[in-house]
Amino acid sequence: MSESSSTPWPTSGSRLNDEENTPDLTEGLDLAFDGAEDILRAWRRGMRPDPDLTVSEWADKHRKLSSRASAEPGQYRTARTPYLRAIMDALSPNHPAQRISFMKAAQVGATEAGNNWIGFVIHHAPGPMLAVLPTVEMAKRTSRGRIDPLIEDSPALKERVQPARSRDAGNSMLSKEFSGGILVLTGANSATGLRSMPARYVFLDEVDAYPASSDEEGDPVTLAEARTTTFAHRRKVFMVSTPTIRGLSRIEREFEASDQRRYFVPCPHCDHMQWLQFERLRWDKGRPETAAYACEGCERPIAEHHKTDMLARGEWRATATSADPNAIGFHLSALYSPIGWKSWEQIARDWLAAQGSDEMLRAARNTLLGETWVESGDAPEWRRLADRREAYAAQIPMGGLFLTAGADVQKDRIEVDVWAWGRGLESWLVDHIVIPGGPDDPACWERLTALLGQTWQHENGVVMPLAKLAIDTGYETSAVYAWARAQGIAQVAPVKGLEGFNRATPVSGPTFVDATVNGRKLKRGARLWTVATATFKAETYRYLRLERPSDEDRALGVPNPAGTIHLPDWTDSEWLKQLVAEQLVTIRDRRGYGRQEWQKMRERNEALDTRVYARAAAWILGADRFDERMWRQLEKQAGVETAVPAQGAEPEKPTEPQAGRIASPRRRGWKISTPKYME
Repeated sequence: MSESSSTPWPTSGSRLNDEENTPDLTEGLDLAFDGAEDILRAWRRGMRPDPDLTVSEWADKHRKLSSRASAEPGQYRTARTPYLRAIMDALSPNHPAQRISFMKAAQVGATEAGNNWIGFVIHHAPGPMLAVLPTVEMAKRTSRGRIDPLIEDSPALKERVQPARSRDAGNSMLSKEFSGGILVLTGANSATGLRSMPARYVFLDEVDAYPASSDEEGDPVTLAEARTTTFAHRRKVFMVSTPTIRGLSRIEREFEASDQRRYFVPCPHCDHMQWLQFERLRWDKGRPETAAYACEGCERPIAEHHKTDMLARGEWRATATSADPNAIGFHLSALYSPIGWKSWEQIARDWLAAQGSDEMLRAARNTLLGETWVESGDAPEWRRLADRREAYAAQIPMGGLFLTAGADVQKDRIEVDVWAWGRGLESWLVDHIVIPGGPDDPACWERLTALLGQTWQHENGVVMPLAKLAIDTGYETSAVYAWARAQGIAQVAPVKGLEGFNRATPVSGPTFVDATVNGRKLKRGARLWTVATATFKAETYRYLRLERPSDEDRALGVPNPAGTIHLPDWTDSEWLKQLVAEQLVTIRDRRGYGRQEWQKMRERNEALDTRVYARAAAWILGADRFDERMWRQLEKQAGVETAVPAQGAEPEKPTEPQAGRIASPRRRGWKISTPKYME
């Protein structure tokens, strides 16, 4: 174009993305047809290059937080969570990283960072995008609860995505079309959804909650990442999760393969840069309100009100070398949570509340520290258990409040172990019974039936029957079902063991399954409970490793730790070896993903199996959910008092020993009646 041209092009310093500086090539044209102005307006808009924005800059300018999905509605401010700035900017098109992993504590804003990325893609970097949640149902909830408000409350997005009520809008619950691209939401449990389209962008949220395989077609992360192959260096994969178990955690594996970035913040006293670690959060004993962070440079306590300035001056630093130059990883604990979210005092309270419960400690490590839980499946040494055997004063020691049994059916015998249970799930092995004959022998079943009416002597003088017997259905299933049906449901629970962990609900059911009884097939003829045996095996080994109070502490009244397992002096070496016959191992596939399973170290493991079934019986009775009223009721039945009266309360009169007490009628067992809300 000549210098005399009447249409001036912008100089190198002008901004092409400002509408007033865009060259108007339409001046002087005779617009002689309807709609020409709209066409030319769109043409001029297309002439403008995309603004050079990062995802965080876009969010600060365009993102509006909805009251439906945020506790702090209004304009999004990256300054509120400055540690997310670098993470979001790594998702921007001009950043070289292709795989970004974020291993984090709960509620630090990670999902909103991912939603900001979705908004940025719709507005400024359109292309096919796949967002994967653990399940399709969670994807639907995310669409309604987060994506719809994201679009509806941000004008820049609302004008680009038609409302779902439009007849041909291309906007459904799991699919959002926009100019130049599409957002598809799916669940990791749907192989069809994971292979539905090529994707330049993939957002994998809460990957540690994904199933091991998607519809038996393979690892869902691998299936999702395969969608990005054709986009080569232009692809972006963002993987986010709170971690779970060491060796099984997907997000931990990704983080450890990355450059492992930590957020370093300065000490307000000495300016020493450090990343916050839980071990340096200190508080006075029993006073979590005094929680403060001890600087690793000057050791002076840092009060929480300094946190806002510390976060603003913080920076991410790599602490390792990435195996993949295109992969970066970030880790963040709840210690960085902004003022008004999770305080250091609340973190201290949550940690103290978790003591004594492995499940609560695991949740605290995952959700507060953003770290994996180490599941120890190392078998205790059987000789150490032998050294800790005890001489009981009676068949059932004073702390035992009810009995359960686990029965393991073998080809030539049925083995039964009877356990007593007390507060805190402290337990005592009460009896070991081997019934010869096997499931083909009617006399064997008659002896097992007689066992349901047997009683055991308590140290306080009362006698106790079995409250519940759980019997394994894995061998000679029909015979077990037939016997269990004949006994009724009050005292007998047929169980089926499944490998794998289910810490929230280790026993599920009952479900009604078909059963063959006396040659007749009965529809829904058996009432079956399913047991996640791995959970109770790991619990048993943890309890066996608990340290007992010293003689001095015991003299001062220090109780045994919750879950302590007591073994009588009559247990022999064979039984002890069976109790510790398995070990938890991690098996990895070709991609390095692991799964944990229990493997036998010796052939016989009946003592461990019967312990697991007896523990399942205690769960079915509701022992894990008993409140104080229930424990006191059981203590009164046993004629003991192990509870500590509330401070200032009038102590109850001790119950007289009830020597020779008549046992409850057979089939009913020890009276345990839980409230309706606990059933």
